Amino acid sequence: MPDVRLWTGIAAIAVAILTVTEFSVQVFVVGARPSLDDELALVDFMTRTSDGTMFTILIDTLLMAALIVFLAGFRQLITHSEPALQWVADLAYGAGLVFVAVTLVGDAMEAGTALDVTGMTGDYSVLRALTVGHTILFGSIGCVLTALVAAASAYVTLGSEALPRWTGWLAYGVAILNLAAVPTMFGGTDPASFVAAGGAGTALFATFPWLVWVTAIGIVTVRDRRRPFDVPTERAVAAA
Repeated sequence: MPDVRLWTGIAAIAVAILTVTEFSVQVFVVGARPSLDDELALVDFMTRTSDGTMFTILIDTLLMAALIVFLAGFRQLITHSEPALQWVADLAYGAGLVFVAVTLVGDAMEAGTALDVTGMTGDYSVLRALTVGHTILFGSIGCVLTALVAAASAYVTLGSEALPRWTGWLAYGVAILNLAAVPTMFGGTDPASFVAAGGAGTALFATFPWLVWVTAIGIVTVRDRRRPFDVPTERAVAAA
């Protein structure tokens, strides 16, 4: 039987590493895009950064694959420890899969901006429409789904004791911060604005806390993989 704790931990750490890598490529290779109102600058930016954009999307696709493994492993840890919480664990897993699907749709739209300028002159109206569309997917829509995953994960963690309780409280914090980032959908698209849709505010209040929680789960599950398989001591004794 595969070591669920080990693979959950490996997947979580992979998610963390890929997230940091993607963020680094986005910041240092792709850079900040110009205003969507500046037609010439936008087309030039998309043309110059098309390869970097495609590389970012490749990383994000691998990240989503690792996230699916993490979500499946996390669900198994909870349901094995406390079967009564299966429906909540399923809620976290299902919301996580929807988040993955939404993210991949956003990735496809962003890839469209890179393909539109590959070997041809970019169409400004197409580039603008695709950018606005994937911005809201990566922003507020993703925040709502992440909040649901985090809140459900927090509940089952505290209820099952399959993982340290502090990770459950941390997950509740992640859920609250992601909900706080949802109103950025009304912040416009100015890349220089902290509260812009999918902007720096989203990264600070949503992406970074999520990364901290996933990393924490990865470290905990790998470190504690030799303990009896995610069954709290008191339950194991009672069962005996």
